[in-house]
Amino acid sequence: MRSKILELLRLQQEGCISGEEIASRLGVSRTAVWKHIKELKAAGYNIESRARSGYCLTGTPDRLLPELITHNLPTKLLGQYVISFDEVRSTNDEAKKAAAAGADEGTVVVSEMQSTGKGRLERSFFCPRGGVWFSVILRPPFLPQEAPKCTLLAAVAVAKAMQELGVEAGIKWPNDIYCQGRKLTGILTEMSAEMDRINYVVIGTGINVNIPLQSFPEDLQDKAGSMSQLLGHEVDRVAFLQRVLQHMEALYIDVLKNGFAGLLDQWRQHSITLGQEINVLGLQETFAGVAKDIDADGALLVETPGGLRRVLAGDVSIRPRK
Repeated sequence: MRSKILELLRLQQEGCISGEEIASRLGVSRTAVWKHIKELKAAGYNIESRARSGYCLTGTPDRLLPELITHNLPTKLLGQYVISFDEVRSTNDEAKKAAAAGADEGTVVVSEMQSTGKGRLERSFFCPRGGVWFSVILRPPFLPQEAPKCTLLAAVAVAKAMQELGVEAGIKWPNDIYCQGRKLTGILTEMSAEMDRINYVVIGTGINVNIPLQSFPEDLQDKAGSMSQLLGHEVDRVAFLQRVLQHMEALYIDVLKNGFAGLLDQWRQHSITLGQEINVLGLQETFAGVAKDIDADGALLVETPGGLRRVLAGDVSIRPRK
C-alpha cells in the first residue's frame, strides 16, 4: 500500500492529491490513507498536507527502502523483492535465513548498517551508516564448484557501476574493489548445496559510498576509502544500488546463456592484480610471484621461480613497484 500511495504522489508532478482521491483510487478508507501517510512521514518522506489541495510529496529520504529501490528498477529478477533493515548483524545471515525459508531468486536483503559485517577468511568488515550493505539470493542451475565465480560476477558489476559515476575502480583478486590504493568494496559469497546441486547462493556486497574518512577506525584510515571521498560529493545510494543490480543481472543472464568465459574476460579487463608482482598468503604457506592470469575456475595463476602456481584461496597483496 505504501508503494501505491507513493506512486500516486509522484504522478502529481509537484501538485497535490487529496486523501479522498487516494482512498477512492486504492479502494481504502481515508483513515487508512492518513495512517499510511503518517508512516511514510515517519520513514523520512517529506509529505506536505495543504489545505483544500491534499498531500504533496516534496522529498524522499536518504534511506535504502524497498519502495525506493524497486521504483523504476529496470531489472526482471534482481531487486524486484527487497527485504530492508535499519541494522542487522549481517545481511548475508538474513539472506541465508530467507533463502532457506524459500525466498525467490533475485531477492535482495539490504541494511543501513551491519553490526558484525564479515568478509573472506572470517575477517570483520566495517559497515556504518552511509554505505550500501546488501546481499542477493540466487538459485543458479550450475554445479556447486562453479559458485565461487559468483564473487567475480559481483566484483565486475560493482566496478562497472563505479566507473559509470567517475570512480576509476579496479578489482584485486578475487573480491576487493580498489581506487587510488584504497579499498572501497568487499564481497563474500556463501552457498547451500548438495553434492551435485546448488540450493542457493548468497552474494554479500559491502560498498563504502558516503562514509567520511574520519569515520573509519584509525587502523583503516590509510587503507579504506569511499566513493564520496574520491568524487568530492555524496552519491545517491539508491540509484547506485540500482546500477549495481542492473549490471549483476546482465552478467548473470549472460553466464546462464553462454557460460563463464565472457565474465572472466570482463574480470580480466577490470583487474588491478594481473601483471603485478604479488605476495600470496595461502592456507599453508606464503610465496611471491607475478600474477599472470585467472583460469576457467577463477583461480589465480602466479608465475614463481619454481614454476606456475595455481591459487584457489588465500590473501593477495600487490607489491610496491621498485
